Amino acid sequence: MIWFGGNRPDPARLTVSGTDSMIGLLGIEGVEAGDDFLRMRMPVDARTKQPAGILHGGASVALAETVGSMAAGNCIDRSKFTVVGAEINTNHLRPATSGWVYATARPFSLGSRLQVWSIEIEDEAGKLVCISRFTAAVIPHPAK
Repeated sequence: MIWFGGNRPDPARLTVSGTDSMIGLLGIEGVEAGDDFLRMRMPVDARTKQPAGILHGGASVALAETVGSMAAGNCIDRSKFTVVGAEINTNHLRPATSGWVYATARPFSLGSRLQVWSIEIEDEAGKLVCISRFTAAVIPHPAK
């Protein structure tokens, strides 16, 4: 298991933690945490579509960075460290026009200073909509 202290993330807690942020505005929700992955979902609706009626690429990137950041944060000792996004690369493969899209994050590397994650976004039919690679920097908590 990849999670710090063997504590698998609680999808409901992840959903609540994003309520008062962009995560909540976009309707992103936690779905499932496995031994080596985290899955979240986002609706394809007026909040996340572009004027042409398809999923906005920026919304896909926001979903990918959200699931990657939340996964990364659950792999560290949060009493000593935090994670921040350092880089994200995204390829949009096919449009989504309705329903939900599901993002699954799995680690490529869980280093002590950098983590690299693979994120696949699929539609409700399981078709790949988008792929991302997300790098998170692991940094000590800032001095207070």
